[in-house]
Amino acid sequence: MKQILIIGGGFFGMYLAEHFALKGCAVRLVEKEPQFMTRASYANQARVHNGYHYPRSVLTALRSRISFPRFVNEFRECIDSEFEKYYLIGNPLGKVSARQFLKFCERIGAQCELAPNRIKAMTNPALIDECFSVIEYAFDAVKLRDVMIERLAASKVNCTLNKSVESVRQHGEGLLVEMLHGEAEEPETVYVDHVFNCTYSRINYVAAHSGIHLVSLKHEMTEMCLVEVPDQLKRLGITVMCGPFFSVMLFPPAGLHSFSHVRYTPHYEWRDGDGIVYEDAHVRFISAQRNSAWRYMQKDAARYIPILSECTYKSSIWEVKTVLPRSESDDSRPILFLPHHGMRGFHCIMGGKIDNVYDAVEAITSQNLIN
Repeated sequence: MKQILIIGGGFFGMYLAEHFALKGCAVRLVEKEPQFMTRASYANQARVHNGYHYPRSVLTALRSRISFPRFVNEFRECIDSEFEKYYLIGNPLGKVSARQFLKFCERIGAQCELAPNRIKAMTNPALIDECFSVIEYAFDAVKLRDVMIERLAASKVNCTLNKSVESVRQHGEGLLVEMLHGEAEEPETVYVDHVFNCTYSRINYVAAHSGIHLVSLKHEMTEMCLVEVPDQLKRLGITVMCGPFFSVMLFPPAGLHSFSHVRYTPHYEWRDGDGIVYEDAHVRFISAQRNSAWRYMQKDAARYIPILSECTYKSSIWEVKTVLPRSESDDSRPILFLPHHGMRGFHCIMGGKIDNVYDAVEAITSQNLIN
């Protein structure tokens, strides 16, 4: 029986842990926080992508179209589908015209039609070219976590919380993994056949402590605002793209709407990679100053949709967003999959959105890593 250790108890780590357990492996899932799915798996727009978000990356859009029904069917009890969703095309700064967006939707086979007049009536016609009605849902990260906890228990995954994996090193045919529990001085060392590193913004932490070359990554300290919207928007999700890009989406765990803006959600950035002194993203997160950009977000968005000036700010969710540098030019969201990264049996996995998990499973399966 293969011994598998998975680092990171976000959705990816939990899903892959169950996947390997169901294949007959002995799986241990290690998470440094006191609960699963408290970081990036929770701190996001809760959008179940159906392709519309990526008119400048058709491959990403098509992958979303494939994953969307699968994710919705598998996690139906965690999905909010009972709301109206609209994509609005900005003008004159948009990178995609209304005609191009409509053609793009036709190309990927995504349902898209002109929005009702009442939606267009809420917009500033000088800045919004067209409004489209689409099919897109939101997921409840708390419900999703609870479902996955039950599934992990049923598949007999050994779950460990409050423990940080510090380093890995080759040992015979497998790996020795060193872990620390909280402030404990004595590390725990275990032997396993494979390690899957699913730590998102902390992908390079173990590599940096294990003498492995760093993966090239871009990190952003981001702020997602949670707001109460006026009654006319209670059961609406609105995304304005592409250029003057902002989004007001249902955020089911809080019973509010998330509010994000391409210009103001990222507060600053830094990078990982060889030749760059490594900085632990979680340490930077803890020490970061948090000065909300809510007023800037709201003021700019209200130019396009005036009723957004009536939103009431409730709080902000801060998190480190991590992307591959090559995604900057076209907004693509491919998975990062690095099998045997730096040593045999050490594999790095990262996705840019929740349904990327199916691409990760497919990539791992294609490599036939677990014989």
